[in-house]
Amino acid sequence: MVGVTGSVAFIFALHIFFSLAKANQNNDFVQLVYVLAKVFVLGFGDVFTPNDAKLGLVLNYGLAALVYLVIGRLIARALRQ
Repeated sequence: MVGVTGSVAFIFALHIFFSLAKANQNNDFVQLVYVLAKVFVLGFGDVFTPNDAKLGLVLNYGLAALVYLVIGRLIARALRQ
């Protein structure tokens, strides 16, 4: 479970990086990361709405990554017991 949630968190990190680095959105891999991030972000995509869109992206997708990592750890711990 930690591997799955860690992978989703990694997708969020890539999405943040590609967005801040202004990656070529016509690239298939970049598009795949953007689509997957938008699917997995669920309700965390608009928790924070600062005036700076880049800051909002980092806060929202960063929060989503942390939530996925914590939930993955909790589920893994529960399954080990």
